Amino acid sequence: MFAFYLTLTVLTALIMGVGSWMGYTRHPVPVTAAAKVGIPRSWMWPIATVLGAASLGLLGGLALPALGAAAAAGLVLYFVGAIIAHLRVRDYALAQPTAFLVLSAATLTATVLYRYA
Repeated sequence: MFAFYLTLTVLTALIMGVGSWMGYTRHPVPVTAAAKVGIPRSWMWPIATVLGAASLGLLGGLALPALGAAAAAGLVLYFVGAIIAHLRVRDYALAQPTAFLVLSAATLTATVLYRYA
């Protein structure tokens, strides 16, 4: 179980770290997605900061389990909000935020089961 938990946590942290970097560098993928749902470009840095903090929180959770669980729970809420934002503007291209939601939920589940069960 530890190997699964560790792999999932590091993978999620890596993906969120890349997402953070993409936001800070204003990569076309998150800029286009934000424009589709009506998020101003000025919000790209705060969103990138949230993803970066979640990435660091997941890694910190390897030493402090409550931090990892909080970071994973925050990501679940973040991606639920992302899906709602897409649905609000009738954008049904939900594969990417849904995949990230599933990954975040799996990380949260693995963290809770490994650390608290």
